[in-house]
Amino acid sequence: MSLKSLFCMAAAAAVATTASAEIVCGWSITTAFPTGAGNVPTGNTYSVGAGDLGVQTAGSSLSSFHTLAAATYTSPAGNGSQYAFSSNNWSIGDYYEARASTTGYSDIHLYWDQARSSTGPSSFEVVMSVDGGSNWSTVLASYTVLQSGGGGAPGTWSSTVNNPLYTSFVAVAAADNQSEVIFRFRSLVAGAATGSNRIDNVIISSGAIPAPGAIALLGLAGLAGRRRR
Repeated sequence: MSLKSLFCMAAAAAVATTASAEIVCGWSITTAFPTGAGNVPTGNTYSVGAGDLGVQTAGSSLSSFHTLAAATYTSPAGNGSQYAFSSNNWSIGDYYEARASTTGYSDIHLYWDQARSSTGPSSFEVVMSVDGGSNWSTVLASYTVLQSGGGGAPGTWSSTVNNPLYTSFVAVAAADNQSEVIFRFRSLVAGAATGSNRIDNVIISSGAIPAPGAIALLGLAGLAGRRRR
């Protein structure tokens, strides 16, 4: 039996023995962004649209905001998935934003993969709003984004191999049973004009989910058992 088969069996067992969990909404970035002269997206904002995972994808969105209109949006390799959401020209306060409903769900957790180039911004925070953006609360005061590839990087993002070193997660009790939750992954520092930052596998779940490597091997489809209020 192959090592991968053994790992899949272990992952499946972890799902079976862990408290029941379900993906409420998630984005694995399934579609490549436009490429070629004159086609690459630029500007202050860009969105990949609704989530492709979970039971509450209707009305959801994953987008980015940049102060500088020169920001360029590309879809390089993800962390164990085909594509990621990448952009450059980062200023302080620029962000990725995930929106979704958690109505009927409790024990909300937020997971995401994030990496940067050598000159991309390295320090971020996560903030949240449950009233359409009128008020914000801090979910994670600060965290460090690791470099992918190049000297000193712990790894290079690959479309076939998930590296859990690039995964972060946090429990967010205040996000339980909300008609809309907005999460922003907001940069605390600026990057070089060409310095990029990318995000992938953004998951809002009800209940804690298995280790990211196990999720990747299970295709993000093995989670069951809703946590309804």
